[in-house]
Amino acid sequence: MSHIVIVTTSFPGGQPGSEAAGSFVSDLAEELARYARVTVLAPGLREDVEGGPDYSIRRFRAPYLPLSLLHPMNLTHWPKILQVLRLGKAALFDVVERHAIDHIFALWALPSGYWARQVFQTRGIPYSVWVLGSDMWSLSTIPVVRTLLRTVLRESRHRFADGRGLARDVEALAGCACEFLPSARRLARVDRKVLSACPPYKLAFLGRMHPNKGIDLLFEALGRLEDEDWTKISGIKVGGGGPLEGKVRGDGLTLQRSGRPITFCGYLDKSKAQELITWADWLLLPSRIESIPLVFSDAMMCQCPVISTPVGDLPSLIDDYQVGIYSSLVTPESYVGAIRRALRRSPIEYNDGMRAAARQFDLSLIAARLVAQLLKVPG
Repeated sequence: MSHIVIVTTSFPGGQPGSEAAGSFVSDLAEELARYARVTVLAPGLREDVEGGPDYSIRRFRAPYLPLSLLHPMNLTHWPKILQVLRLGKAALFDVVERHAIDHIFALWALPSGYWARQVFQTRGIPYSVWVLGSDMWSLSTIPVVRTLLRTVLRESRHRFADGRGLARDVEALAGCACEFLPSARRLARVDRKVLSACPPYKLAFLGRMHPNKGIDLLFEALGRLEDEDWTKISGIKVGGGGPLEGKVRGDGLTLQRSGRPITFCGYLDKSKAQELITWADWLLLPSRIESIPLVFSDAMMCQCPVISTPVGDLPSLIDDYQVGIYSSLVTPESYVGAIRRALRRSPIEYNDGMRAAARQFDLSLIAARLVAQLLKVPG
């Protein structure tokens, strides 16, 4: 049986927020294990190995989690970054020395792709890379890192990105092809959902409380809603956590004191996240920067239309499938207008479009397509 190693910095690990960050990676790994032996290499609080011979998870000890909060532009982070680079490289080399490996699949380009490239240079084991938005929008802006990123991409056998626009950005940087591969996670079967036919509606936000996800923009927009608008809202539930949580909860408390029906749910595991989206009539996506957020595919599978900002691939997806509404600008003023338009529409009218969109995010089909490409012998 062929053996694929998945190297990732995003995998559920028990700490708050890790479920949202890596649950789709876990689901993808399990799907790939239907076709090949899979070993997952990921950071953890301590070294550990779990699973069996056909599917196992090996963790190397990381000095700091989540790794996504370490940034090369912060000089104080470099000691930890260098330690992570050393530990991750050593762990991957240990795996390939112990086992016969056919392919390394790196999620994401840096640092996972960097480790995979080093193995390729010394052991000749091919690798492929799935590029994350932060690889292109953050790390590629740093001159030295940009050069390394380009090299990692060019030497990989396959390049994937979970957004159409992101794939084009990768092609422009690397000078070679990059395929759009949507990200999705396995959710429990959703029987036909009964959306509200008319107001008042239930609204939900699910995501990191970070400027990129626009949670502060959302609350500024909610503060602009008039009393008449609030009569069309039965409740708003907010799931997630992150660096803006203190500010957001303060803004929420101000709205609650004015009688606005806002509830904070904190971090949610996958089942609770599905419950939240299934509860809602509209999902709020106020992001400032995005390709296709995982929560979008969740929403399609849970039959929940979206109210989005015009970022990444979201406008084209919403237009192609007719699955919601998006604002004209990424501003509180424009986003509150999109919310008002949604409150005047019936979410039921988007049912057919959501069923069609959900088929694009079928994890079993994504995994089958992926493994066929990873294990295909060139020529």
